[in-house]
Amino acid sequence: MASFRSNTGSRYSRRLPALALGLGLATAALGTASPATAQNPTAAPTHTSTAAAYTGSSESSGNKAFYDAVLKSVAERQAAHPSLKVVTVYYNASSAPSFRSQISSSASIWNSSVSNVKLQATSGTGDFAYYEGNDSRGSYASTNGHGRGYIFLDYAQNQQYDSVRVAAHETGHVLGLPDHYSGPCSELMSGGGPGTSCTNRYPNATERARVNQLWVNGLAKALAQVSKAG
Repeated sequence: MASFRSNTGSRYSRRLPALALGLGLATAALGTASPATAQNPTAAPTHTSTAAAYTGSSESSGNKAFYDAVLKSVAERQAAHPSLKVVTVYYNASSAPSFRSQISSSASIWNSSVSNVKLQATSGTGDFAYYEGNDSRGSYASTNGHGRGYIFLDYAQNQQYDSVRVAAHETGHVLGLPDHYSGPCSELMSGGGPGTSCTNRYPNATERARVNQLWVNGLAKALAQVSKAG
């Protein structure tokens, strides 16, 4: 699990047990969106294999597992529609209603930053999903062990850190980027490393180039594997 936390205080920690989430109504507000407005948000998948959190020590295997799960899902859809020119990754945010604005902003940031892959909301089955609630591990990106990925957004952590940065950071794992907590605030994937005062929400030039490269080369390899399997 790779999470979003600071070097002082709690970091985005990494643990692998099944999730035990308290998804009751939260009383504290998150910007203009209060978790109390969420109507019984759906619990995140209970079988967590690997995860990448916003703060804490990074785990490259967890980062890669999440990216690979999303890539496989996208490749299967692309193989069925070879004429599609734009690689689109679909996400479902219906289980994170308190963070609707932050998730939308995160998608817009990434869509304006990279050219080889686009994020698009869906009300159906997506390539990954967002969930919300209370978790001592904070916010994180994870695979569910069944070929799908999801992002969990923690109420308390999103009050402490810039909420759009948290969402954009975790979404960076969807696109293949690992954590780099020792990096400066200008690096989106430094997560909570620079501390709560960091509000940069945008990937830097190196991060943008890496995502574009991954989705050209990685998708080509994934499509070849899907073709062989078919």
